[in-house]
Amino acid sequence: MQVLFKFAAMSGNSIGQLLKLSTFGESHGIAIGGILDGFPSNFEIDFEALQLQLSRRKPGQSSISTPRSETDEVQFLSGLFDNKTTGTPIAFQVLNNDNRSKDYDKLKEVYRPGHADFVYQTKYGIRDHRGGGRSSARETVARVVAGQLAQQYLAKHGIEMGAYVNRVGNISMDSPSKLYNIGQVDQNIVRCPHPETAQKMIELIESVKLQGDSLGGSIVCVISGLPVGLGEPVFDKLHADLAKAMIGINAAKSFEIGDGIAGTYLLGSQINDEFEVKNNAIVTKTNHSGGIQGGLSNGADIVFSVGFKPVSSILKSQNTVNLQGNETTIQVEGRHDPCVLPRAIPIVESMAALVIADHYLRFNAYQL
Repeated sequence: MQVLFKFAAMSGNSIGQLLKLSTFGESHGIAIGGILDGFPSNFEIDFEALQLQLSRRKPGQSSISTPRSETDEVQFLSGLFDNKTTGTPIAFQVLNNDNRSKDYDKLKEVYRPGHADFVYQTKYGIRDHRGGGRSSARETVARVVAGQLAQQYLAKHGIEMGAYVNRVGNISMDSPSKLYNIGQVDQNIVRCPHPETAQKMIELIESVKLQGDSLGGSIVCVISGLPVGLGEPVFDKLHADLAKAMIGINAAKSFEIGDGIAGTYLLGSQINDEFEVKNNAIVTKTNHSGGIQGGLSNGADIVFSVGFKPVSSILKSQNTVNLQGNETTIQVEGRHDPCVLPRAIPIVESMAALVIADHYLRFNAYQL
């Protein structure tokens, strides 16, 4: 028997400790926004770079993304003066301009397969059926704003990161373990840095789109320039916080660091990263661990991958149940991505930046 928590409040809208982001807003509301608390003062923001990252996430950017048209221009409400941070909470918003709520009128009384409709209705006794409301991936625009600020801060301290699509469906790159620059990644609309593989991915996505279906795949992220010791064992291990941040992204279903699942098929003698001295520094000869040992960064590149499921909103008819508990069918209308991966690149980078920046601030706070 189902229990309706009709007066339940939604918590869990924040991430981070010293650097904390709280987001607000719904897909078809007035705006999506956030408050970034704990960002260092007197830091000059590169607004052009920030807008570029937002443009990489925004809808309507290619033939393989949703045709929803949003400018995604951020408006800062507090925390900045003369283009520099003041150390106070940074509040911002991004207006929703192209939300066609009427496209979702038929969804008022039915639960979409793969979506949060059923669980939201059951827990809260109410839901915003227009694009999924708070559960929509539209919310991630706030993560990109805050994450890009964190990314700029980290870059000033020699820490850089980049993500790219390494697999779409059953088409994948051979060696997903290199930090590609933004120029290479953005040379094609699927954001795969290997041109031949990228073309095959695009053709597959376009084919599946014509069938009214969707595709999943995986994204690789590489972070370089970290000092030894970021992370807080036991429960705030660096890879554990990265995993939580990544799995918290809409449609994300798996997280692997270093060799990941493949490493579980090896022997200890094969997967252990042996040490050596190079340029008067202790380093590992290999990087099977993905740059983290014992929950702490070891100075090597952090390498992880995130798996994304196929987009739940598809044009094909599906079986479902309505609010009255009667079985029915549904054919989702509206504008949706046939594959979320290309637009998820800046989201992965932003969530990684927020986690790393938070731990970097914690790391320096503890130094004598």
